[in-house]
Amino acid sequence: MIEAELKARVHAPEAVMRRLEERAVARVEVYRDTYFDRPDGSLDKAGQELRVRTVHSADGTRTVLTWKGAAVDAESGSKPEHETRVEDAEQAHAILRGLGHVEVIAFEKRCRNYEFEARGRRMLATLVRVPEIDGTFLEVETLVAEEELAAALEDVRAVLGELGIGAGDLTRETYTGAVAARRG
Repeated sequence: MIEAELKARVHAPEAVMRRLEERAVARVEVYRDTYFDRPDGSLDKAGQELRVRTVHSADGTRTVLTWKGAAVDAESGSKPEHETRVEDAEQAHAILRGLGHVEVIAFEKRCRNYEFEARGRRMLATLVRVPEIDGTFLEVETLVAEEELAAALEDVRAVLGELGIGAGDLTRETYTGAVAARRG
């Protein structure tokens, strides 16, 4: 499946949050993301991502292992995504290290997730704050087959518009890149 996703910088987070809360109840979660690569950086060079994410919420803690392939759409950066839940975060880290991967960067994301139906699709909108980066971001995504990507991205753009996000607010900036730059 392809994660058809667009990300934007949010200039009025409270207004966007109010619009989202008209659609769904927020799930407040804190993500602890750890990204891995091969020692030669070849995953990053190929535009791929390998991540262990531990999610802390009022419902408890869960961990997922994610691999994202190279972008299949240059404008949005949408990528194939494969994800599975893992029982033990430390064991997942140990397995990846045992396979020769190295930890590249780890950081925290504070998220408000909203799941809802829009334009006949299941959408996930996430308001994101990364303590090390200035500003608030909004990600809107839906999972689709590759042949549906263009139509899905149009639907995501429409939802962003309904939330008060314009084309000029869109960004391809990555959290990993921004955190790495901040850390110098």
